[in-house]
Amino acid sequence: MRTIEIFDTTLRDGEQTAGVNLNTEEKIEIAKRLERLGVDVMEAGFPAASKGDLDAVKKVASIIKNSSVTGLARSNQSDIDHAWEALKESEEPRLHVFIATSPIHMTYKLKKTPDQVVEAAVEAVKYSKKKFPVVQWSAEDACRSDLVFLARIVEKVIDAGASIINIPDTVGFTNPEEYGKIFRYLLNNVPNIQKAVLSAHCHDDLGMAVANSLSAVENGANQIECTINGIGERAGNASLEEIAVALAIREDFYQAKTNLVLKEISRTSQLVSRLTGIAVPPNKAVVGKNAFAHESGIHQDGVLKEKSTYEIITPELVGVPSNQLVLGKHSGRHAFRDYLAKLGFQPEESKIKVLFEDFKLLADRKKEMTEEDIFALLIDHRIQPEVPLYQLKDLQVNYGTNQIPTATLRLLTPDGKVIQDAATGSGSVEAIYNTLGKMLPSSLKLKDYRIQSVGAGRDALAQVFVQIVCDGHEINGSGTAQDVLEASAKAYVHAFNKLQLHSDKTNYERMSI
Repeated sequence: MRTIEIFDTTLRDGEQTAGVNLNTEEKIEIAKRLERLGVDVMEAGFPAASKGDLDAVKKVASIIKNSSVTGLARSNQSDIDHAWEALKESEEPRLHVFIATSPIHMTYKLKKTPDQVVEAAVEAVKYSKKKFPVVQWSAEDACRSDLVFLARIVEKVIDAGASIINIPDTVGFTNPEEYGKIFRYLLNNVPNIQKAVLSAHCHDDLGMAVANSLSAVENGANQIECTINGIGERAGNASLEEIAVALAIREDFYQAKTNLVLKEISRTSQLVSRLTGIAVPPNKAVVGKNAFAHESGIHQDGVLKEKSTYEIITPELVGVPSNQLVLGKHSGRHAFRDYLAKLGFQPEESKIKVLFEDFKLLADRKKEMTEEDIFALLIDHRIQPEVPLYQLKDLQVNYGTNQIPTATLRLLTPDGKVIQDAATGSGSVEAIYNTLGKMLPSSLKLKDYRIQSVGAGRDALAQVFVQIVCDGHEINGSGTAQDVLEASAKAYVHAFNKLQLHSDKTNYERMSI
């Protein structure tokens, strides 16, 4: 039974999703959850991108102890030096360095000959090995590369010191049969291939990222690169949760396992969804709201008689909460603190005080408090920026079937002033957003708006996701409240605040392998 290492790139490739911009605190929250999940390696960012990204990678590397932390670098000394500055204090400093190997990339992007690309790759790996004990090398656009050339450059970088060789399907072009052949070819045609671990990194442009990744496992890969919820550039990456559960459920076929704590999958998915502002589709495998729902009468009858008739994955396997009542308005702060620790969070005492006060307010309004409610409340606090930005103070909406909807809002500004304004709209949400458009100092356009419930029942919390556009920048935001309109306002303000923190990350070329 082989053990497949899981290389999570949610914090790097996942953050490159359009509209996603994680600040340092949010990256740390996700990193802690990934460590709790048991990922072997987490790619915390691209340190050469900006000072903010370097600092975020450095902080993650200093905190995480049970997973290896890595960063991405192009094949030049400046990128490698930035990565070393960010990662040198980590438990196991490792570098992920790459260069393109396909004819189209070498000709039009790098403007280098194949020999020059080999030379650059070897020099980069040799320089990296002077600093990093572990160097992973990636062949960008490997699946559109000439296999003879790919085997040649892989042999050279292994000789130079690379111990992990990553074969990315950068543009999501290949299929499982073709992808598997690449791994078999390298195993059969690279003389020193046994000195390195083969890794797979697949994008989902044709919907085959997970299938391609599993094909790589069948054909010799011992590391899979993936992201939580499959987020990433364009159509995203291979989904960690789908790969992990597929290997667990079909262990008989793949004869491979992971080191992941599967019961942490559901909470990790929810955390990433909230912090990135990207809702998980209801029909998403493993972590979607409907993943364990049975609508058909025939299916329901079968499941009631014997779950295995239609349920190959149990909710308990991935940690889906049973929604049992957990705490109420009479619960004390000690019980509340213990429950947060059970969920994997240990806030400072000052933050627990504020959280507990908000919990009591919510418990007074909701008859039934579930684990999902408390998790949503906690994450809603976590997504608020540390620096003072705009805060929603009051919201009032006047609506009637024969009236023009009107929204009046009060905001607390970053300099401590309270401002108020009102506007109308064709509906209540539009009236709110028209009002915020007048109050916030930027020209904003709402590109996407989605709403879902947290839990069930008439008093369920509402969770709203929005995407706004300003000067070509797309930013996601989210908000949670018992009232849909309040959640809508919170989501819009949250997105605007993230936009204000986005400026230091707009002046670099995003890296995709």
